[in-house]
Amino acid sequence: MAKRDDNKNYKVIAENRRARYDYAIDEEIECGIVLQGSEVKSLRLNTAQITESYAEVKDGELWLVNSYIAPYEQAMFGHEDRRRRKLLVSKREIARMWADTQRKGMTLVPLVLYFNHRGIAKVKIGIAKGKKAPDKRATEAKRDWQRQKQRLLKEHG
Repeated sequence: MAKRDDNKNYKVIAENRRARYDYAIDEEIECGIVLQGSEVKSLRLNTAQITESYAEVKDGELWLVNSYIAPYEQAMFGHEDRRRRKLLVSKREIARMWADTQRKGMTLVPLVLYFNHRGIAKVKIGIAKGKKAPDKRATEAKRDWQRQKQRLLKEHG
């Protein structure tokens, strides 16, 4: 079963900040990722993007689609930069994710790509529902109010 990672002891490679703005995240799940050697070397150089990517369940397996990992310059045989990458999660978790995505408006969005404390590449996937424009405005207004409140507390303190 995939663990929920509360420990912040890891090195972030790529973060999908836009996902938290565009989607309401219901749940986060940590997944392993199947990589080639040149992809791991490239990730260690922080040359990845997950902003345009998404995850999907296909044939009972979880896949990360359209994520970009730059080719590693020193590799003899490089890798395809936008290939589909298999994510490692238990069958039970995959079945639950598939059931969640069958509900209207739910999708699987990668939130963070990182190396954990043991140096293993992981992806945090969010089960999310797309926000509409009024929801985004409300989120932005709430964030602005929090900033303003912090400023006032700092000044008058």
